[in-house]
Amino acid sequence: MTLHQTTGRSLLGISLVLITVLFWGWLSILLKVLLINTDPYTITWYRFSVAGGILAFFVVWKYGLPSATKFQRSLLFWIIAIGGLASNYILYLLGLNYISPSTAQVVMQTAPMFMLIGSFVFFKERFAARQWFGYAVLVSGMLLFFNQRLAELFSRMSLLANGVLLVVACAISWAAYALAQKQLLKTFRPSTILMVLYLASSFLLLPFANPQHILHLTGSQLILLTAAGISALISYVSFAEALKHIEASRASVVLALPPIITVASTPVGASLWPNFIAHEQLSLLSLIGAILVVIGSMLAVLLKTANTPNSV
Repeated sequence: MTLHQTTGRSLLGISLVLITVLFWGWLSILLKVLLINTDPYTITWYRFSVAGGILAFFVVWKYGLPSATKFQRSLLFWIIAIGGLASNYILYLLGLNYISPSTAQVVMQTAPMFMLIGSFVFFKERFAARQWFGYAVLVSGMLLFFNQRLAELFSRMSLLANGVLLVVACAISWAAYALAQKQLLKTFRPSTILMVLYLASSFLLLPFANPQHILHLTGSQLILLTAAGISALISYVSFAEALKHIEASRASVVLALPPIITVASTPVGASLWPNFIAHEQLSLLSLIGAILVVIGSMLAVLLKTANTPNSV
């Protein structure tokens, strides 16, 4: 089996991953608010339907329908990618029922590690010693940044266990999706892959969703729900395009940044929805941790970028 090879256009790939990071960073707060009046299955079904519908119009108009023969040859990877993506969306929302957006983002940082392990095992990707140093800085920063939340997590495990386990399962399913998608990129365009994943996942979730409930949402709730659907489109298209240009292991390091954006956005969420989003104060240790996370991420990515001949 021939494995997917990156283009080597590192700066483009990193830029696309950062777009994904920005959307994922604020999305947790938006989803927490949506869960007040809408169940996880309906939210996810609507997000998949909106994103899949927009992509279907674009893909069919520009490229036409993909070949059925190519689908059959990659059937196993399609099954893994569809199951992984659908499970990721649902499990994350189920976990948010028990824990805060910031805590959920902390636990989700296991996803890049699962992806990193998978990239070593399945794609034989190398991780230079200097990148390991950057990753160590990143992990140290994460521990400092979430020092108060990690203490809360472990001291109140009886209350948070359900949420933690659900989000860990979500992280594993996301890593499986990302690695399967990387292999599908060898044969299919990113937009075609996501169109199929969104439409197939929407079809699978339809029996569990309640589409009629959307008709009873207020105008602001419908706007938030639609924004969540569009964010799924933009963030995952960006991520899929990024995997064409950089290794999965390097993309996984940059994906450690969403917790910073989530916590930085929390005051805005708390001012807009004070009854549902708690205001979070950053301690000095948390600020130092945030700086270390950024430095570690950039070291892990840019140290190798500087030595990549095909970088643009």
